[in-house]
Amino acid sequence: QVQLVESGGGLVQHGESLRLSCAASGGTFSDYAAGWFRQAPGQEREFVAAINWSGGSTYYADSVKGRFTISRDNAKKLVYLQMNSLKPEDTASYYCNARRSWNGVNYATDAGPYWGKGTLVTVSS
Repeated sequence: QVQLVESGGGLVQHGESLRLSCAASGGTFSDYAAGWFRQAPGQEREFVAAINWSGGSTYYADSVKGRFTISRDNAKKLVYLQMNSLKPEDTASYYCNARRSWNGVNYATDAGPYWGKGTLVTVSS
């Protein structure tokens, strides 16, 4: 079973960048696909991006495509979310997720059972 801990959140201005990290422990990280989700106050959790075990396949929500990049370093057991051109509507708590199998576009609606506790990103206008 894998445990996930997010870091890197903070307060930034509109148009700036931020990189989130998700550190995994307790399992063979390269066995897992990983994803990022976010939840704004008063809203449901939504999918952001996902990556397969090798990093060779990725999938993004339309709202972040072209601005966010998901990547991973299996040797360090880390998953990253590079966020550029941030907008106020990107303000949310961001959560890391992991699942044993890669399911491509279905990751958005069929996330894995492993979740971190989240890191808050606030984008001011």
